[in-house]
Amino acid sequence: MIPTIASSPSVVVLGGGISGLAAAYRVLQRAPGARVTIVEGESRLGGKIATERGDGFLIESGPDSFLAAKPRGVGLCEELGLGPELQAITPRPHRAYVLRGSRLLELPEGLTGLVPTKLGPLAKTPLLSPRGKARMALDYAIPARTDGEDEPLGGFIRRRLGDEAWERLVEPLMAGIYAGDGDLLSVMATFPQLRQGEAAHGGLIRGVLAAKAASAAGSGPAKPAFLTPREGLGRLVERLEARLRAAGVEIRLGVPARQVRERAGGAEVVLRSGEALAADAVIVATQAWAAGELLAGVSEPLAADLRAIPYASSAIVSLAWPQADVPRVLEAHGYLNPKVENRAALACTWTSQKWAGRAPEGHVLMRIFIGRFGREELLAGDDSDLERIARDEVRERLGITAAPELARVQRWPQGMPQFLLGHPERVARIESEAAGIPWLAIAGNAYRGVGLPDAIASGEAAGERIAALLRRRQAGEPAGTGAGL
Repeated sequence: MIPTIASSPSVVVLGGGISGLAAAYRVLQRAPGARVTIVEGESRLGGKIATERGDGFLIESGPDSFLAAKPRGVGLCEELGLGPELQAITPRPHRAYVLRGSRLLELPEGLTGLVPTKLGPLAKTPLLSPRGKARMALDYAIPARTDGEDEPLGGFIRRRLGDEAWERLVEPLMAGIYAGDGDLLSVMATFPQLRQGEAAHGGLIRGVLAAKAASAAGSGPAKPAFLTPREGLGRLVERLEARLRAAGVEIRLGVPARQVRERAGGAEVVLRSGEALAADAVIVATQAWAAGELLAGVSEPLAADLRAIPYASSAIVSLAWPQADVPRVLEAHGYLNPKVENRAALACTWTSQKWAGRAPEGHVLMRIFIGRFGREELLAGDDSDLERIARDEVRERLGITAAPELARVQRWPQGMPQFLLGHPERVARIESEAAGIPWLAIAGNAYRGVGLPDAIASGEAAGERIAALLRRRQAGEPAGTGAGL
């Protein structure tokens, strides 16, 4: 057990999203005598995690689940006693569709890490032409690139599998994760295992199959790909908030921070109100561009690299109808619109079929995703414009003409970080600059992964480093460096 720190050092966490909450919780675990203050500019905690419950509906305004294979989503839920509440996707057919022209065509089975690996479904899919399928097969003959250089994700997939495979299969799946432009995203920052598999096994499909076989050999029975609490991801935030408040953490909502300044022995956080909070250590868990603004007076090179990480803006429109108003029922979890189709909507998730307990019996709940990197004009209108886009989408694709009985619009301006070419090098510079500031740690989903488990892991790592700093100071050791990311 780590002893309580007698001097009660102060730690200020900027940002009350999941990274900031995880960071604060880890500081308390590792340095239980620390006084922790969370400063959040919005009126609630959770960042993009927001769950609305009422009238039998459960509506997620942001992410609706997390990837089970990455450990810190499941791990944190279990630590908080939420393990028994986790549920997997419903046992309905796990199909998804992709728009081609005016038709929704089923995505072929056997997609592993974005890459098709089952020849039978691939040979039958009408999503690709015979020429496109033949081009994919050339992956087995094209020499591997082994120079280790980065390249755009779209360029990498085109090089290995051809244009059609990228445009009709891989791009819509990628956009569902990053809301990005695959011809700008770095393959080494988004899917480095694909390049590594190519180098190790001589081709993309061979590499994915080898990784799949290795994973299956040591994994035991098949596990769910995605998990979420039965009452929504908001339960994770609620449970964290309860633990933090019970431990004496001060949570200041609706209080934006303006600046972080260095002072003797630590730092000072200046709020927009003019109040200044003295701190022995600061964890900045905001979006990267906001972190850059806050830290500009501490290190301009660090701030410049933080501000240089671009973000995409998007919106989620949730709509619900009685089942009788929905003429076309897809036995699927939803569908994707490839970039080449030039649709305003990115995707549609049939939430009430994907997850149990999301809508009352006899009702349908859907989420329509709008916006991607480079299409910010789609969010220029008001909420009624976004609802109209969503209703037009489901009318054209699913024949739903009735007015929804429920509609919710959630905007996420500058909400999704984009890992463009040069991102790994930029993150390395951010780490190097931050490591020279002993009282500082930076956390969030803008650096090493955009998913919920990645954001949790980033926050926990920041909390670990700050707790280690506090313990060194208590022991009279030099503060050292390495707080960084």
